[in-house]
Amino acid sequence: MIDEEKQQDQDPSSTGETTPEGSPMGSENPAASGNSNESADWELELARAYQSAQGDRTPANASGPTVTGSSTNSPTADAAEPWKKELAQVTEEKDALKTQLQAASAQLEELKNQNLRLAADFENFRRRTQKEKEELDLQARCLTIKPLLPVIDNFERARSHIKPQTDGEMNIHKSYQSVYKQMVDGLKQIGVSPMRPEGEQFDPNLHEALLSEPTDEHEEGTIIQELERGYILGERVLRHAKVKVAAAGLSVVASDENPDSSEG
Repeated sequence: MIDEEKQQDQDPSSTGETTPEGSPMGSENPAASGNSNESADWELELARAYQSAQGDRTPANASGPTVTGSSTNSPTADAAEPWKKELAQVTEEKDALKTQLQAASAQLEELKNQNLRLAADFENFRRRTQKEKEELDLQARCLTIKPLLPVIDNFERARSHIKPQTDGEMNIHKSYQSVYKQMVDGLKQIGVSPMRPEGEQFDPNLHEALLSEPTDEHEEGTIIQELERGYILGERVLRHAKVKVAAAGLSVVASDENPDSSEG
């Protein structure tokens, strides 16, 4: 027995040299475990490199996963989980921005409509004020010109009634007639024009009938004489023309006269 123990001590390969851990199979297990750890470390480094390339957005709790043989706890699945959350958050932000854009579009359309209404109101206001301004200007001119019309009448009466006999009277006549002509020209320049009603039908908007004369020479309602000249300013009547109007003529029947003459 002593010799066999010596042989084993001298030739350990013949009996199978063991490691301090125990059996000869124990030398292969660490190698296999080392390969598995190297594979897990490679996947972990790949996941970390992917996270670093994307801006290092991986949560801190995913930096050191415990790698086992299961695929549910793999670094790739853990790295994709934050991206899903970020995608959901981006989708929510997109929907919120879309809602805000729709609200902004509706507000812009409302502002456009308000702008159009304001432009239309301003245009109406501008036209109304322009019309009122023209009306006020016309009223001011009418109030200024009306007191001058009797002066024009006096000049016309003087021209029709005064007959100069001497050279001195003719010079005086020409002098005030030149003033009359100057006044008439000034009235024409501001839009005043005299009416010429003789021969026209009576119009109460333009004429004022002072007299009526029965006659068969003119149609009833025809103006046969102008008694005082009328004037207009644009479309506004400054003064109505005073006129004599033709009335229906008296027709006498001879049979009606005979009984009256016999009774007398």
